[in-house]
Amino acid sequence: MNSEEEFYDAVTGFDSDNSSGDFSEANHKVAEMLDLDPHQSNRSGKHNGETEIQENGIKRHRTSLPAPMFSRSDFSVWSILKKCIGLELSKITMPIVFNEPLSFLQRITEYMEHIYLINKACSHADPLERMQAVAAFAVSAVASQWERTGKPFNPLLGETYELTREDLGFRFISEQVSHHPPISAFYSEGLNKDFIFHGSIYPKLKFWGKSIEAEPRGTITLELLKHNEAYTWTNPTCCVHNVIIGKLWLEQYGTVEIVNHSTGDKCVLNFKPCGLFGKELHRVEGHIQDKHRKKLCMIYGKWTECLWCTDPATYETYKKNEKKGGEQKKLKPSEDVIKSENDEADDMPEVQDTVQFIPGSKLLWRINSRPPNSSQMYNFTSFAVSLNELEKGMEAILAPTDCRLRPDIRNMENGNMDVASKEKERLEEKQRAARKERAKDEVEWHTRWFHQGTNPYTGTSDWLYSGGYFDRNFSDCPDIY
Repeated sequence: MNSEEEFYDAVTGFDSDNSSGDFSEANHKVAEMLDLDPHQSNRSGKHNGETEIQENGIKRHRTSLPAPMFSRSDFSVWSILKKCIGLELSKITMPIVFNEPLSFLQRITEYMEHIYLINKACSHADPLERMQAVAAFAVSAVASQWERTGKPFNPLLGETYELTREDLGFRFISEQVSHHPPISAFYSEGLNKDFIFHGSIYPKLKFWGKSIEAEPRGTITLELLKHNEAYTWTNPTCCVHNVIIGKLWLEQYGTVEIVNHSTGDKCVLNFKPCGLFGKELHRVEGHIQDKHRKKLCMIYGKWTECLWCTDPATYETYKKNEKKGGEQKKLKPSEDVIKSENDEADDMPEVQDTVQFIPGSKLLWRINSRPPNSSQMYNFTSFAVSLNELEKGMEAILAPTDCRLRPDIRNMENGNMDVASKEKERLEEKQRAARKERAKDEVEWHTRWFHQGTNPYTGTSDWLYSGGYFDRNFSDCPDIY
């Protein structure tokens, strides 16, 4: 069964076996356990005091959310789906508790967490080293999804998100340019004018009964201006298991090809599915080849952990020795493993040992440590925690369509789940009413900051930045909240 839309967000409400009134009381209990005050936050999303300024003048971003995550243990997806047998997948009501307090536009911004890899690529004189850094950046861009089983909010048509990080050297703008199908366009540039990073994302959802597969559509482009180079790729497929029953877990799989359109070099990365015994869970293997298809280096690691590279000869020798040792230890599937194939839930395989280091390898990237209280903050990274922060005075300069101003996300972040649910329903109803009004008046929707065009490197359809956002003329922005 397929659906063009995100089915989690089709209709909002608490149409589950639990009543919405349980949220407030339960949230207070969780807050008391964590020694957090669920009301200790203001409109600006501050927690435990104002945003601090470090001695070097760089602004210190918040390190925790205003309220802890609400427990999902009392909510069953099956309790909702069983009432909707025969209905369209996109019309199924899902409680807001399965969301996380970020918009999908903010989730896209998490690509920039490891921007130092772009800076490294810009600084290298050797094109092979540049490709290695770009490959590491492409893998790091999906690393924040590890254990993130909460669903980001669907952006409203015309919704935007901007982020300027002077400490990291970039600024970023995104816009929801289409609702049917849902398409998010983004553009980022280095403050030193050394790179441009842009693309459009259109996830194609497939429902397989026990899992949901999000197949990425759309091209991601990175331009290194100093080297006059452009790289393009598409993200791997993401699959969330046990959406009906059992513990949610996710994996990434598929082949990612990164093309350097200036040199003809290509990096081919294979994100491996976990397999029967889970041996390949989270693993990434691949190589970089020149325009004549000669392998220049091998890449290996895990998208949840780290990425290494080594020369092809060393890699092949290691794999041959590993294969010989593996044949000696080969085991038959146990009865328990065979039985598990027929279980109702797809249990997540035990995570195998860390990446086996091949002597002589070079480290390309290692994942950042998450905050100690990450599990109570939707498994957010430190970077993700800061994305919805609304500082004093920021409201006056943001576009009125910015995600930070969405009342449903803001209330969920603050722990006001009942209010968040009602606000989400109100916003979606407002969007539907506006769409009907445009259809009635035969008025077409016009995007504000992006336009549909052709990617100059791939020749495929793409959404391109029109410019002008940071001039901050927001007088003609739509009223979507």
